[in-house]
Amino acid sequence: MESHRNERFAEALRQELEEIINYELSDPRIGEVIVTEVLVGPGHKQARVRLSVTAPGGPESTLAALNGARRHLQRTLSGRLDVFRIPDLQFESDIEVASPQGVQGLLKRVRRGRPRDQGPE
Repeated sequence: MESHRNERFAEALRQELEEIINYELSDPRIGEVIVTEVLVGPGHKQARVRLSVTAPGGPESTLAALNGARRHLQRTLSGRLDVFRIPDLQFESDIEVASPQGVQGLLKRVRRGRPRDQGPE
């Protein structure tokens, strides 16, 4: 029951954050952002927000801008969500799968984790 509540809360945070970041913040350092995942800690004290950023300057400038706007985002969320506590937001970049090196690295990790085929029995 508690895990289902956390999942619903994390999904509500994800949707609201994506809307606020993309349509209401006017910082030129922020590129197009997709909030891929929100991981809420126990007691709803902290939330790690994973982002997929498509910005010409790279994700570093977007993450710096979002960390600067963190308190504003929390205040906005507190007005939109009917919860006791809004967690402390920590923004981090999602893994880069658009580059060929990122895809190759993921494929290598998958191959290492799989057992070899034993052949037909």
